[in-house]
Amino acid sequence: MTTHSSTRIGLVNGARCLALAMLVQVCGAQAIPPKTSTPLANPSATGPAAPVTSTGAVESMSKEQAPALASDPPDTIDRVIAIVNGDLILESDVDEEHRFAAFQPFSTPDRDFSRDQAIQRLINRTLILQQAKLQVTDEVKAVDVTKQIDTLRQEIPECKVDKCDTEEGWNKFLAKQGFTAAELQQRWKERMQVLAYIENRFRMGIRIKPEEIKQYYDTVMLPEYKRHKSTAPKLEDISARIQEILLQQRVGQLLQDWLKSLRAQGTVQIMKPGEVAP
Repeated sequence: MTTHSSTRIGLVNGARCLALAMLVQVCGAQAIPPKTSTPLANPSATGPAAPVTSTGAVESMSKEQAPALASDPPDTIDRVIAIVNGDLILESDVDEEHRFAAFQPFSTPDRDFSRDQAIQRLINRTLILQQAKLQVTDEVKAVDVTKQIDTLRQEIPECKVDKCDTEEGWNKFLAKQGFTAAELQQRWKERMQVLAYIENRFRMGIRIKPEEIKQYYDTVMLPEYKRHKSTAPKLEDISARIQEILLQQRVGQLLQDWLKSLRAQGTVQIMKPGEVAP
């Protein structure tokens, strides 16, 4: 690849990644549906709490067991991080958010991950998924999900080490991140559903004027090519890509305003350390 094309791709991918980051910061993240947690023992109940199994079943206990259980605190299976209009976001969701970043070609999960930002992303996407359920939308096709994942296998740098072009290598890479092929398929499908909903809701009616494209070309693209000491492509050759970037940015601005409105209208509660969910 020449310096010219490499720089151009880097610019477009970088700007697109920035624009997508505005769309609920999906760059390096996925849409995670709200979960329900396994019910834990009620700390305000009188008497010792019954043990909770990994399946959520409450075991019976004899009178001899009760005193011992009263002195031993119950094990916490998962912890509620936030409640969004009744839907729970769990500690395990934050962990999955971190691990899923490995499937973004340009992300560096260990360096870029912020727990607080991850929680905000999960809250935003939960709000979007709640709204998406209220509208009839086209289902994301499995073949389209598979097509995008196949592209990922070629683009993720770490995949070259594990030889992700083979099923054995791909499954090895998935296992390193704590996912199965079926889990990744479902997660990526949800991500595509969120992006499709955002695009359908906000892109309609947005028009990018030719002078806006030229301004972006003159003030952003040309200086960047100059910094890399590379010859910039002609405006007419890259105007379509610039238009897409500007569309994504405009959608991101509308989306952020909409999310603020949803938060104001609904109930979003972020749990403090040690706080028990109601």
